[in-house]
Amino acid sequence: MPSREDIRRFIDAQPGRVGKREISRHFHLGPEHRVALRGLLKSLAGAGDAAPAGHRRFTAPGRLPEAMVVQVTGTDSEGDAIAKPVSWQGEGPPPMILMAPEPRGRPALAPGERVVARLRPIGGGKYEGRTVKRLAEAPGRILGVFRGGRIIPTDRRAKAEWTVPPGEANGAEEGEIVLAAPLPSSGYGLKPARIVERLGAMGDARSVSLIVIHTHDIPTEFPPEALQEAARARATPLGRRTDLRDIPLVTIDGEDARDFDDAVFAEPEGDGFRLLVAIADVAHYVRPGSALERTAWTRGNSCYFPDRVVPMLPEALSNGWCSLRPNEERGCLFVEMRIDAAGKKLSHRFGRGLMRSAARLTYEQVQTAHEAGDETALPIAPLYAAFRALLGARQARGTLDLDLPERKVVLDDAGRVAAVAPRPRLDSHRLIEEFMVLANVCAAEELERLHRPCVYRVHPPPTDEKLANLRAFLGGFGISLPAGNQLHPRDLDGVLRKVAGSEEAPLINEVMLRSQSQAAYDIDNIGHFGLALARYAHFTSPIRRYADLVVHRALIGGLRLGPGEFDPEDIPRLPETCEHITATERRAALAERDAVDRYLAAFMADKVGSRFPARISGVTRFGLFVTVAENGASGLVPVSSLPDDFWMHDETAQTLTGRRTRLSFRLTQEVEVMLAEASPVTGGLVFHILQGAPPRSLTPRSSSNKGHRRRT
Repeated sequence: MPSREDIRRFIDAQPGRVGKREISRHFHLGPEHRVALRGLLKSLAGAGDAAPAGHRRFTAPGRLPEAMVVQVTGTDSEGDAIAKPVSWQGEGPPPMILMAPEPRGRPALAPGERVVARLRPIGGGKYEGRTVKRLAEAPGRILGVFRGGRIIPTDRRAKAEWTVPPGEANGAEEGEIVLAAPLPSSGYGLKPARIVERLGAMGDARSVSLIVIHTHDIPTEFPPEALQEAARARATPLGRRTDLRDIPLVTIDGEDARDFDDAVFAEPEGDGFRLLVAIADVAHYVRPGSALERTAWTRGNSCYFPDRVVPMLPEALSNGWCSLRPNEERGCLFVEMRIDAAGKKLSHRFGRGLMRSAARLTYEQVQTAHEAGDETALPIAPLYAAFRALLGARQARGTLDLDLPERKVVLDDAGRVAAVAPRPRLDSHRLIEEFMVLANVCAAEELERLHRPCVYRVHPPPTDEKLANLRAFLGGFGISLPAGNQLHPRDLDGVLRKVAGSEEAPLINEVMLRSQSQAAYDIDNIGHFGLALARYAHFTSPIRRYADLVVHRALIGGLRLGPGEFDPEDIPRLPETCEHITATERRAALAERDAVDRYLAAFMADKVGSRFPARISGVTRFGLFVTVAENGASGLVPVSSLPDDFWMHDETAQTLTGRRTRLSFRLTQEVEVMLAEASPVTGGLVFHILQGAPPRSLTPRSSSNKGHRRRT
């Protein structure tokens, strides 16, 4: 058998994807090695030393194959297309692909268009792409603002504008957001486009989220047949379900929540507690093979923006029959759990029930009542008692609890940013999280007991490279981690506890976050590193996540709980489903961040020239990213705006240091900035720093440097 390192080197040396067949052929392995090879590949993928590249195939981490389907996202200043991989499973944003010009006589590639491209690395994490085949089923679309007979793209990566020839404006008015299709062209200059859809005026309440939705290709229209199926939904009868209507289950959600898919109950029992978590029975309404099923799979999850929700399911279900509204009977799947006084789970039992929520509570309501000691008015005293037990078990388990500030964009009635408020982190939030985590663990354990397929929520540990960088970074502060690459989350959390409240705490929390791998969905279980759990599955939010619906179906079939189980034909597709819903989840996260950035850019547009206290939130070779303290708006400080010097970038220490001036800027450093540019169309902000670095003693020792010369 080859060693783990032998296989890693073989995968790294291959230009494209490889699977067990190629590895077995190269190392002359037989059928008797199959199980061991599968374990080695799972270990490599879990550690981030090999990247999944389709079903049971791998490639080197962060590397794209020789040929793949790419989607054009914009154009550069020369009008040439920029693209990204359609399927990207790596860390961070997908790499940039610079497409070579199309042969003479063929129309240029347009934003939104998909092609099969042959790729060649050109350094700096970028690739050159050459079109092999255009995919006609995905016509190109340009999203932008119509001004002066031109279309200004809303994607900040697109540098070139488009011209609209006479007669091709489709009645669009000045300042409207439009969708356009490229027209055939030859020669030089701006490419022509025809406006095919008008989306409303730039500055309208809905304009920001409309731009983001179209930019990230998030589906918004439900097929008529799916809407018809949702409209035919009716109340769930009791039948053979367990009657839970007399149990005072309550929902606890945000004040602006519209759908309620989980309810909780707790009561003392002996030295411990009996807990009940009831979840909306979406599988009762969304059956395999139905139009609702197809659209739920396609969307993968709901997307949440400051002014709207793009739901996974039609409103008749997401805000109706599947929402656990107070004092209304609803079908549910439930798990009954018993824990001891230390929060250790003693037993669990799943069932299908009929419930009636006793109250719709908010996090703030519950927290206020708890702090005031007025828990008799709300049925929450046993919930908090059980929460304290679960929290003790979590702390004993040793999880990674990052302290990272979150902000909430508050809009006025006109859709403008009224305020950017800190998002509080209350014990009531943590209470619900602990109940849901325990329910999710029970779901994964139950499916393993039943030998049923399970879509796990997996979180690999940090890769060897990221861990080495983290060790080097912490070493600059005199902080060490235990030897070896098999760290436990409590080792990292111990560092955070050690620096809590110190000046370095924000920086170390930020770098710790960036050292982590991304969570994903997979049918192969590698555990959840951050939560320090051996098995974990999403069970508690089937209204807004397709993964939870899959877990519900597996439980229904394994426990013989009635209709709504898996279609046997869907089981072989689970690897594809996992890849798809991981991608839609990451798409939603990017879109939600993009929306907040654009709202804040619009909010800052009339403040050009103003000064703000800020914190450095990113350090790169080409400049710094800063975040304004008072509202969370983020933008770029180009290296060209820094003092004339040779600027050295230390990726490990997250610093940018001038060789001559010895000015040094580091991640999370507090600075004063001036807003130089603000573009509501693209969401881009450009700042200039108005001060130098703090004393060098506050900057961690550097290791390796890469330079960038800035000339004035």
